[in-house]
Amino acid sequence: MRESRPSTPPRPGERVLVFDTTLRDGEQSPGATMTSSEKLDVARALARLRVDVIEAGFPAASPDDARAVQTIAAEVGVEGGPIVCGLARATENDIRVCAEAIAPAARGRIHTFLATSPIHREHKLRMSKREVLRRVREMVGFARARCEDVEFSAEDAGRTELPFLAEVAKVAIDAGATTINVPDTVGYVLPHELAEKIAYLRANVPGIEDVVLSVHCHDDLGLAVANSLAGVAAGARQVEVAINGIGERAGNASLEEVVMAIRTRKDALRVDTRVVTQELVRASRLVSRVTGMAVQPNKAIVGANAFAHESGIHQDGMLKHEETYEIMRPETVGAGQTELVLGKHSGRHAFGARLEELGFPLEGEALLRAFERFKAVAEKKKQITDADLIALVADERHRVHETFRLEGVQVACGTSGMPTATVRIASEAGERVEACVGTGPVDAVFGAIDTIVGAVVELVEFQVQSVTAGIDALGEVSVRVRPVRATEKIDPQRDELQARRLVHGVGTDTDIVVASAKAYLSAINQVLAQTAPRKAA
Repeated sequence: MRESRPSTPPRPGERVLVFDTTLRDGEQSPGATMTSSEKLDVARALARLRVDVIEAGFPAASPDDARAVQTIAAEVGVEGGPIVCGLARATENDIRVCAEAIAPAARGRIHTFLATSPIHREHKLRMSKREVLRRVREMVGFARARCEDVEFSAEDAGRTELPFLAEVAKVAIDAGATTINVPDTVGYVLPHELAEKIAYLRANVPGIEDVVLSVHCHDDLGLAVANSLAGVAAGARQVEVAINGIGERAGNASLEEVVMAIRTRKDALRVDTRVVTQELVRASRLVSRVTGMAVQPNKAIVGANAFAHESGIHQDGMLKHEETYEIMRPETVGAGQTELVLGKHSGRHAFGARLEELGFPLEGEALLRAFERFKAVAEKKKQITDADLIALVADERHRVHETFRLEGVQVACGTSGMPTATVRIASEAGERVEACVGTGPVDAVFGAIDTIVGAVVELVEFQVQSVTAGIDALGEVSVRVRPVRATEKIDPQRDELQARRLVHGVGTDTDIVVASAKAYLSAINQVLAQTAPRKAA
């Protein structure tokens, strides 16, 4: 290791690369699993945001993940588009599968990682420092032979000894890594500590000036954004983030917060990104919907209250001058610009064109079904917003494996009597009608569905929210369910983890009870599709 040299300060106007991991680390949030079509929708939204890198998934995790990464690489990773990246453990098989998955992209990246902290070396890897260095050298080299763009992450770098972290980085660079990532994997470090790590690497690793230094911060102590910005201030030129900050445990650094902090405080950080910030709210709402993870109202940048002022003092100041209490304008992040462009007299062509503008293109039968739903809602609502359209269309785009279809719901409830629901469901076996009594109308509906379908799932979470404001708003119901084995429809030979993981279902309707039935059936259909026995080759 050469002697320490002073770390040069960042040059004004430098660009920070935005590496989005919503589709990989974000999807590892419990219950946030997305379908292939949902992943493609999110990837398109990220391309509209102009993120630099999309980490599309973990190809070796399953054939489905590999196909999803390959599809995104082909359809979003076009010339002039973002780099499409796949994650791979430091093994030949993982790297080989990853290389194949990202191959269709105009610009692909293999992201491989190995733990480096003492606790991981001793208890997880059971490897010595020398063995870790050898594995890094071999696997980064193996990846570089298959892809010109290779990122190496020293897992749990936050708790890794600085001299050893520098040694690992040097070996990875010599083996061909083009990006060195410093992850605070468990959200342990404080901002000044992460800044010190970046400064130390810049001062002590030969060749570090020829690669991109990156930071990936988790939010276990609520410091992911602060740590990411500290890393940037110290010289990191890539930040790894996720929409709405979703991710394992407490999540990742929030893309929208990091980007807007950099944009708003260019005077202090002296860097910028190329992100189209007007797309932030739209992307946030899409990710919230497909994952079922609601954004809290007081969430910075994209929360419903982010630009709301109730205090009299604040309102008075705002009326006199906007900058008294707003450091950024709502339109800069795409907030407060709901467009009322369609109504019951609009035609299918205008409807389809608007969907394409919103990033939800539909064709053929799917477009016809969505248009029929749109017309039905337009008869009940005077104004159809973009949020309404997105909610309506999302249901259509993901009706792939509809084993059971809701045909009708009738409920009776009130302050007295027993809440009762009658449900009619269609399947390949025909229609079936069942009635059930519950603690409330939704409980009764779910009970009737369980009677028809069987005890396929256990309800874990139930959420209701309004898509837009007003008494005539569409209601959106989000449920999370856990598959159970009390049915022959689930194959015990399938992966046990697949059977245990949470599944998310969404339903929308102007009638919240109907929306609840749709959401519950959507989750059940997904469980049945995922756990059905595979056909023999």
